[in-house]
Amino acid sequence: MQSFSRGWSFLKQAWGMAFKDKDLLKPSVYALVVGMIVSIIGIVPMAISYFIFSGSDIGNFILFILGGIMVFAQFVVTYVFSGMTVYLIYGYLTEGDGRMDKAWEIVKRDFFDILTLAAASTVVNMLKSAAQRNRKNSIVSNLARSATSLLETLWTEAAYLILPAMVIDDLNLKASMARVWTITKENLLLIGISTVGVRFVTGLISFGFGLIGFVIAFAIGGGLSFISGGNTAISIVGIIIGALIFFAFAMVASLFSSYTNTAYHTCLYIWARDVETAKAQGSSVQVTAPAPLAAALV
Repeated sequence: MQSFSRGWSFLKQAWGMAFKDKDLLKPSVYALVVGMIVSIIGIVPMAISYFIFSGSDIGNFILFILGGIMVFAQFVVTYVFSGMTVYLIYGYLTEGDGRMDKAWEIVKRDFFDILTLAAASTVVNMLKSAAQRNRKNSIVSNLARSATSLLETLWTEAAYLILPAMVIDDLNLKASMARVWTITKENLLLIGISTVGVRFVTGLISFGFGLIGFVIAFAIGGGLSFISGGNTAISIVGIIIGALIFFAFAMVASLFSSYTNTAYHTCLYIWARDVETAKAQGSSVQVTAPAPLAAALV
């Protein structure tokens, strides 16, 4: 219960920032739109390859490569706009204003580093996918699936912290990983997101959005199909409307989750960074966490 309360406290503070400075939410919206466009563009060659080479070894190889390219592109989109969110939150907390022009310049400065992070995440994702596709029920296969799933979970959490290191401190991938590892090892950072219940609260609210969207979509789509009396055109319109409504709610849930998780890890990194600096200077004064995180740790 305490974990939920802390997560809820952080949530209110983080979204309080967003309501005061709407720029903080813009990158998350852009990420949804661009990500959707990238997905549509990427699906076309994959669909063509599937129909032409379906079932052949060369077809499976081509699909694997195209799938990897698609995953890489999606990671690039995610990290570019998440990086902008990181810098906007950093600007808001340190200067009282998150400026889009500065955030964009920082992302352009760190674009190559972001590409390396996306490449590393793609490799981890592909390793997990390869292990999951191996349906053999052997000890080695089961261990591989468990190991790659754990690796993806740990890397996803690490990437949330590596990105602020890149954006705020202008570090490359190797230096960012070393910094995050040092901070974590020295217990300057409570890396487990469940510490303040953010993951639980965010997941619960996102699930609520999805469920509400599904219920409304089913009611409208099913209702129109029922009252149509078998009219195919009306049934199709009902299904399309229902699908659009569900998709809209899913987008809101994705936006909510993306911004909240980025805000959480950015605040954690800023706090750990300040603590590390104070420690290096020999200061014994307790460093206060950024406002959203401080509220969650009360």
